[in-house]
Amino acid sequence: MSGHGLLGVPDAGAFLARLTRLDPGAPVRLRSAGGRTALWAHLPWDVLVTREVAGPGPGDATVSAAGLLAALAAGGTELPERRDTQWRWPLPPPSSTAVESVSGEELTRLATAAAGTLREITAGGVDGRAVGQRAVRDALLDHVALVVTPEHGNPVEVSQRLVQAVARMGFLGPRGAGPVEARVRTSSAWVGISAPYGVAWRQSAHKLTVMPMASHPKG
Repeated sequence: MSGHGLLGVPDAGAFLARLTRLDPGAPVRLRSAGGRTALWAHLPWDVLVTREVAGPGPGDATVSAAGLLAALAAGGTELPERRDTQWRWPLPPPSSTAVESVSGEELTRLATAAAGTLREITAGGVDGRAVGQRAVRDALLDHVALVVTPEHGNPVEVSQRLVQAVARMGFLGPRGAGPVEARVRTSSAWVGISAPYGVAWRQSAHKLTVMPMASHPKG
């Protein structure tokens, strides 16, 4: 079995620890280039997150996030059993365009407000009527948290899904560590938030295409 090839163990460990708290069974994909390795993961609310760490890595491999975290915590160098077939999500194109900067403080405020709304509605319902937590959660995640307008081009909508991703994955850094900035980025049909400790991406819903199985090349 080949080694994981990660040198930025604290950075990788922080990413994997957050990921496994959100989804204990999540796979993580390692993609290497230029002496560094990008860790990719898919969050339960349909957002891709990535963080680049030092080290040549294994090339391109998908493994258990929990297994890799355990290996790093034990100081091991071996790559856990490969689970390449578990990776089912397309990745955004490698190049992207920065649209506008957003303060980390504003993103944290938006994430905290949404979490507070979820707790209030789950506890008290809407107009006295009980509402399922999942229904409320999905509605909040689909809410457009902010809209940024580039100098030339159409407004870019940033959903609460992306805001929650950068907040809950710790991409904005530790609280109280000083002001930070994030950037809203676009790449083809993708919208992302690039923060100091990682990037969250989501493919625009209106750009997704449904292909009937009868006309699919592989039937």
